[in-house]
Amino acid sequence: MCLGIPMKIVAVDPAGTGTVELDGVRHAVDLTLIETPKSGDHVIVHAGFAIERLDPAEADARIELFRSLAESRERDGDGG
Repeated sequence: MCLGIPMKIVAVDPAGTGTVELDGVRHAVDLTLIETPKSGDHVIVHAGFAIERLDPAEADARIELFRSLAESRERDGDGG
C-alpha cells in the first residue's frame, strides 16, 4: 500500500519542480503531473511527485485524519 501526504505548495520553479510544506517541514517535489501548479495550492505528494490537487478543506481533513491515526498508535504503544 502506498501513502500520499497532503502538503501545501510554497514555491514553484518554472522547470517543473517546487517546494511543499507540512507542519514547517519543506520538501522539494516534482510538480509536472499537476496542471498549472501555484503557490498556495494543496497537493497529494507521493515518492517525490505531487500527484493530485486538493481543495484546502479536503487537505485539512486528510491531515487531521493522519494526525488522529498517529496519536492513536502512540496511545496504544505502537509508535513504530
